[in-house]
Amino acid sequence: MNEQNAATGNNLQTGREKALSTSVRLAYGSGDVACNIVFGMISTLLTLFYTDYAGISPVTVGLVMLISRVFDGTSDVIMGIIVNKTKTKYGKARPYIIWMALPYAISAILLFCVPRTTPTLQFIYMFVTYNLATTVLYTAINVPYGTLSTLMTRSSHQRDLLSVFRMAMSPFGKIIAVTFTLPLVKLFGNDQAAWIKVMSIWAVVAFFLLVICFLKCEETVEIKAAQDVKVPLGKNVKALVTNKYFWATLVLWTVTCVHATVVGTDLPYYCKYVLHNDGWMYSVLFTAEILTMIAGAMICPFLLNKWSKRNICLVSCILAVAAHAVFLLNPGSFYWALGTSIVRAVGEAPLVALVFGMMGDVIEYGQWKSHIRQESLVFGGGSLGFKIGTGITSALITSLLTTSGYVASSGGTAVQPQSAVNTILNIYKFGPIVVWSIAVVVLIFYNLDKKIPGIMQELSEREAKGEL
Repeated sequence: MNEQNAATGNNLQTGREKALSTSVRLAYGSGDVACNIVFGMISTLLTLFYTDYAGISPVTVGLVMLISRVFDGTSDVIMGIIVNKTKTKYGKARPYIIWMALPYAISAILLFCVPRTTPTLQFIYMFVTYNLATTVLYTAINVPYGTLSTLMTRSSHQRDLLSVFRMAMSPFGKIIAVTFTLPLVKLFGNDQAAWIKVMSIWAVVAFFLLVICFLKCEETVEIKAAQDVKVPLGKNVKALVTNKYFWATLVLWTVTCVHATVVGTDLPYYCKYVLHNDGWMYSVLFTAEILTMIAGAMICPFLLNKWSKRNICLVSCILAVAAHAVFLLNPGSFYWALGTSIVRAVGEAPLVALVFGMMGDVIEYGQWKSHIRQESLVFGGGSLGFKIGTGITSALITSLLTTSGYVASSGGTAVQPQSAVNTILNIYKFGPIVVWSIAVVVLIFYNLDKKIPGIMQELSEREAKGEL
């Protein structure tokens, strides 16, 4: 069957009749809440902590994050291979959720324990702890976590709902951490010790949420033909890189992560040095956007009853671009920024909510095309989008701040030159509009949705014969 013929088929082959319970979907979503409590801090406020509380120069922070990408870029694929080879009574992805929960929580606290010592030793400490938390432990949780959704159901629709619950709930992690962190830091003394105390609280919450995810989410998908086939690494990698829809979803996931990092990293500086308020304005802007995205994600199941994932996301991303274009008309106004960010968030929500459902479809397409099933490799490779979005974007932002003459201080009271203020404003002005325009272009050419029913029908027939 060619790709054109794959567009036809019985819709029952998508497995709509096998519904996961709401409690299971909530438990699955709690896993990403846990990840976002910790990584929300890393992708948003960690740079501010390094520069304005630990007194580390932006160039040093940027160098740590940029060098780390060399290691981080391969860790996801390696973890995907490890998961694929794992066999336990709990499955191959699920056990990593519980195995890595405590180490991950501890590593998050260590990030904020930068010693008051020489710049060289601080660089080494930052590099080791940053890579421990992101390259090693985050990867060891997040790749299996993403893979787990494809091992809980074969239904494209049920995977969409898991993705919706995941991405509707995950922002609560950032809300918990990011919105309340700065007020709590000020309450606990507004110094480095205060950051450590606050991060310890979030780490405990994240640990227990990961335990809930492990206990409730079971692997039920077993494809005997896949268990009997041993695929060489080279053939696996070739099948992955020649899957055009893998690249499409990789770019789309990268877009959402780049946007979150641009806004998360630059917004505290924007509020502090452009709006001249580093307290409630930041919390209001961040929380308003996140809450709007949650509401938008929760509407997606109803939209999916009428339209395809691609069409919903395309129209929404166009809205995001238009909303931020309106922001450019008055970027120095808090209320203008608030209103346009809420409208922009309406446009952001569907892609954020549905991109992992798209990745599930990519796995089925890859199996149909190459006769190789690659759950963990697709999510492992796709996780590169997250690493690119957070690491390289953070490094780029800190490099721009350094070039513009940004002054770091341990008390966060330095007066910034106008060149630095202009850079902070320009990052917030132009970053989001560029990345969401990229999403629009990719979605225009994305047409996998209409092919999935036919693909699932043929896979069902193959697997009944013991074939992939």
